[in-house]
Amino acid sequence: MRKRFFLTSLISLFILLGTWLLPFAQEKKADKKDYSEALRLIDIWLEAQRDYERLPGMSAAVVEDQAVIFSRAYGLADLEKKVKTTPETIYSICSISKLFTAVAIMKLRDAGKLRLDDEVGDHLPWFNIKQQYPDSGPITIRSLLTHSSGLPRESDYPYWSKPDFHFPSREQLKEKLGAQKTLYPPSTYFQYSNLGLSLLGEIVAEVSGKSYDDYVQENILKPLGMNDTRPYLPKELWRNRLATGYSSLTRNGTRDMLPFFQAEGIKPAAGFSSTVLDLAKFASWQFRLLAKGGEEILKAPTLREMHRVHWMDPDWKTSWGLGFSVYELDGKTIVGHGGSCPGYRSTLMIDPSKKQAFVVMINASGTEPEKYARGMREILKKAATRTEDEKATGVNLEDYAGYYDAQPWWGETVVLPWQGKLAMVSLPTDNPVEGLTLLKHIEGDTFRRLRDDETLGEEVIFERDKSGKVFRFVRHSNFYPKLKSLS
Repeated sequence: MRKRFFLTSLISLFILLGTWLLPFAQEKKADKKDYSEALRLIDIWLEAQRDYERLPGMSAAVVEDQAVIFSRAYGLADLEKKVKTTPETIYSICSISKLFTAVAIMKLRDAGKLRLDDEVGDHLPWFNIKQQYPDSGPITIRSLLTHSSGLPRESDYPYWSKPDFHFPSREQLKEKLGAQKTLYPPSTYFQYSNLGLSLLGEIVAEVSGKSYDDYVQENILKPLGMNDTRPYLPKELWRNRLATGYSSLTRNGTRDMLPFFQAEGIKPAAGFSSTVLDLAKFASWQFRLLAKGGEEILKAPTLREMHRVHWMDPDWKTSWGLGFSVYELDGKTIVGHGGSCPGYRSTLMIDPSKKQAFVVMINASGTEPEKYARGMREILKKAATRTEDEKATGVNLEDYAGYYDAQPWWGETVVLPWQGKLAMVSLPTDNPVEGLTLLKHIEGDTFRRLRDDETLGEEVIFERDKSGKVFRFVRHSNFYPKLKSLS
């Protein structure tokens, strides 16, 4: 009898606890954001921009904490061979390489093998650049990380010049260093320096006792499972998994194929290759380390230190962390880096506060991957401000979704469901959120534009053919034929 009473009481307690906890469980479930409409718009926008801007190929990914919530690719990795891009396509990431060099330096710092205020000459006895300002302060590891060392931007070779883009070897870099001279006294101005980051790579090798490649592979890339990231370009994969690089647009609207290159002695600053999915892993590692603390590759406080501003230029416009670009956007601290090499552009934008990251890689020069990263961020931000969706009673909003002809005034207008309404976006556009127009359902196939102050504007009437399919819309008494439905 006592046993039965005990079991009955225990069951009642579990039921009571379950009833008490249920609202919290439902609240937690409700907090999970639905980005499906936003990701659909991102996909539509990136695909259109790739076509309108005549990009050979582009891969993109969006990360939220430990999950890749979006990964797509558009166009071709090689135009002649018709190799399609994928999220696994490899690109040169050029200056994003600097982040791995910076992490390597900070890992050695955590191990007590160097200090940020060590002079470069303490670790590189051959560091003999001519100091034009002998009364100024020392050139330190910290100043190299923040591009405030006063060093020239480049080693004294024309490796950014066509047709060959011939980068110097490590030995050649050392040979020319003594013939170069500083531009400014240390800690005076921001001067972006591939030479400076290349010297940090030499310090990694000198202090660790291993080659730069081996140290980075063993201590950063392999532990993070970044199997498609290398401190060089894999030539055996070129024009296949490694995308072919193309020039900026010529006057006749074409892009020239550029030759294969290796960054050689400049690799710690510009030599890495990777995929959007691998850089997504790199971003997730940072979110994980910042959230959990402890140590994984680096100590958590060290990564926070790298994400803080360590250099502010006198104009208060250029700020830098330890290796990371650090700046403010919409009141949030954004960290990351961009990359630009012959035939390739890339960007990694990280919002630590929201645990979101945006990665874009393009196999063409003269492009702006940063605007795509910002555009994706703006779309997710717009989706996150949603209130409870309205119900468009009596209609299926997907009936109206599609591409509509906006020529000759614009390329096209895309219509798609958005938070219980319809959204219209003109393509092409550098900022899809800025040009997003919302339509509120009134009755039948009639909608009205929703103004910013929530009042109703003009009518937008969709018309159907005899089969019942929407074939155009009418706005301001003008017709916009439907080109195709959304896939």
